Amino acid sequence: MDNSDIRPKPREPAARLEKAKQKSAQQELKQRQRAEIYALNRVMTELEQQQFDSFCKQMQASGE
Repeated sequence: MDNSDIRPKPREPAARLEKAKQKSAQQELKQRQRAEIYALNRVMTELEQQQFDSFCKQMQASGE
């Protein structure tokens, strides 16, 4: 059998693959940081609401 017709697939240069890996890693990091920021924002909003509710109760109690 003659293998002269079969050509190996051209490989992408190593630098290009490395750049793609870095870009993918950067995107994953960005997504993770964004998720952490949203989670922190949710926790802080809940805490702020709790503190506001507590403040309102104190004001009602001192006003009576």
